[in-house]
Amino acid sequence: MNANRLLAAIAPALLAAAVAPQEPASLGGAIEWLNSKPLTLAQLRGKVVLVDFWTYTCVNWRRTLPYARAWAHKYKGSGLVVIGVHTPEFEFEKNLGNVRRAIHEMGIDYPVAVDSNHAIWNAFNNEHWPALYFIDVNGKIRGHRFGEGEYSQSERTIQGLLAEAGRHEFDRSLVSVEARGLEAAADWTDVRSPETYIGYARAESFSSPGGATEDKPRDYGPPSRFLLNDWALSGNWTVSKNAAVLNDANGRIEYRFHARDFNLIMGPAMARNHVRFRVLVDGQPPGAAHGGDVDPNGYGTVSRQDTYQLIRQTRPIVDRLFEIEFSDPGVEAFDFTFG
Repeated sequence: MNANRLLAAIAPALLAAAVAPQEPASLGGAIEWLNSKPLTLAQLRGKVVLVDFWTYTCVNWRRTLPYARAWAHKYKGSGLVVIGVHTPEFEFEKNLGNVRRAIHEMGIDYPVAVDSNHAIWNAFNNEHWPALYFIDVNGKIRGHRFGEGEYSQSERTIQGLLAEAGRHEFDRSLVSVEARGLEAAADWTDVRSPETYIGYARAESFSSPGGATEDKPRDYGPPSRFLLNDWALSGNWTVSKNAAVLNDANGRIEYRFHARDFNLIMGPAMARNHVRFRVLVDGQPPGAAHGGDVDPNGYGTVSRQDTYQLIRQTRPIVDRLFEIEFSDPGVEAFDFTFG
C-alpha cells in the first residue's frame, strides 16, 4: 500500500481515538491579533486548524513550542493553520508589550490571538496550559491534547485530518526538533518537586515560621530545617495573593528541591527597574549547573517579568537546597517550576 493510501486508511482510526466531531467554539473576543488580521473559524473553513492555548511564562507550554513551530512551517503549504491563543495566568501577562516581545524572541510567526479577557478560553471550556485543539476542514473539533508529550500522536492527527481532506503532498515522516534552554524536554524521571506558587492564594509548603502575613510588609526567616519541597522567605517581604515583593535589599528565597531544572517566574515590581541576584546550591555557586539566566558564579539580573532558568544540573540528581539572594529591593516573585 503506498503512503497516500496508507495514511488515508489509518486516518479514521487516528481520529476515532481522539474525540467525536463537535462544533468548535469561537475565536471571538481577542483584544488583539498579532502576526495576522483577526481570524474566525468560519473564514478558516477548508483549512485544518490547530488551536494552541498558551501563556508566555508557562514552562510546560514552552517545552511544546518547538513542535508547534515545526508543524506550522512543515504543513502550512498543505492546508494547516496554527493559531496560538495567548491566555494569561498572571496580570503582567496581559501586557501587550510583554506578549509582543515573547513572540519575537520565541520565533512565533503564526497568528496569535491575544485572549487577555479569557473569552476564547471560556468559549472552548478550556482549563489547561498547554492545550491543543484539532479542527477539521468543516470547522469541527476532532481531537485535543492537554499537557506535554505525545507529539507523534498529535502530528499523526494533523496528518490524518489533512489526508481526510484530500491533501497528500506532505512528507509523512515526523518532525525532529532540537530544543534548548527552557524549550528542552523535562527530565521527568528525576522531577520530584511540583510547581509551587508563592502568593498566599495558592502557596503550599511555605515554611517560614509564623506563615504568611497577607498583604502587609513583614520580616521573614527560614525554618530550622528544610524538608523536600519546603521553601521560605528571609528579609522584609510583602506577600500578596499572587506574588511576594521584596521591600529591602538582601532578601532571600530558599527551596529544597529535587529536579534537573529550577526555574522561577519573577520580575521587577516597578517598570524599568533592575534587581541583581546571586544563586547558590547547597551553599556553593552552581558552576556547570548554572541555568541560562545566571553565570557559573550564580550572578544574574532580573530585568523583566519572565521565567528565569536558574539551575540546569547533570546527574546524579539528588535533593539540594536552592538559595537566591537579591542585592536590590523590588523583585516580585510568582512561581517555582521544575523540569
